[in-house]
Amino acid sequence: MADSITPLEIPGDVLTQIFQESRKSFPAECCGWLSGPTGGAAATTLRPCENAQAEGAHPTESARNAETAYVISGKDLLELNRSLDSDVPALVIYHSHPNGGAYFSPTDREVATSPWGDGPAYPVQQLVVGITAERVVAAALFAWSDDAGDFIEIATYQGAEI
Repeated sequence: MADSITPLEIPGDVLTQIFQESRKSFPAECCGWLSGPTGGAAATTLRPCENAQAEGAHPTESARNAETAYVISGKDLLELNRSLDSDVPALVIYHSHPNGGAYFSPTDREVATSPWGDGPAYPVQQLVVGITAERVVAAALFAWSDDAGDFIEIATYQGAEI
């Protein structure tokens, strides 16, 4: 039987907030997470994070700068982990690609996958925002598929003039 993965609902105002965070960070990548009620179907709250890549903190791509990679800062990552046991856990990790592409790169996949290669590192979906100097091009939502043994695209969103 094939995976049945339901995309979490991302309300339009929350998506707009993510697009605004992407614009504010441009040309660097932004990052953060969305949370919502445990067992709910919607990600309702935005939590922007510090992109610590400016300090070369990426676990696999330390030579990249913040315009080509992101890493959630240690203090933010601790808070994300704590949220997972709360009534309003992290549901979606988001980041932007300042090259305009809303895709889940090989590096994104590596970092989002458990170090043992047996599933996602966190029980969340992943949102990637493609942005250029002119506009937010598009966004795409990805989730872990047990059938594929990888992240797959499960939803797309139109861009905006932000």
